[in-house]
Amino acid sequence: MAERRVRQTGKDPDGDITALCNTGELWSPRSKADAVSDIKSGLHKYFVDEAGTHTEVYVTIDGHLKTVADGTHSNNLDNLPDC
Repeated sequence: MAERRVRQTGKDPDGDITALCNTGELWSPRSKADAVSDIKSGLHKYFVDEAGTHTEVYVTIDGHLKTVADGTHSNNLDNLPDC
């Protein structure tokens, strides 16, 4: 299993996450569907490391990608720059 750092996200007009990205990485961009599959199968873990806080990306029960709530807003997927 590889850990993949997320630095940007793709978003649709409603602000829903559509892709995880890290410019320059061979896996980037990774579509939401592929990232969800990676996480659920245990193939890859995705994480955000912003403001000195490492937080894992997980799949919600309704299939959305989120970061673990930790009181830091800069590491939320919604707040990352667009890719």
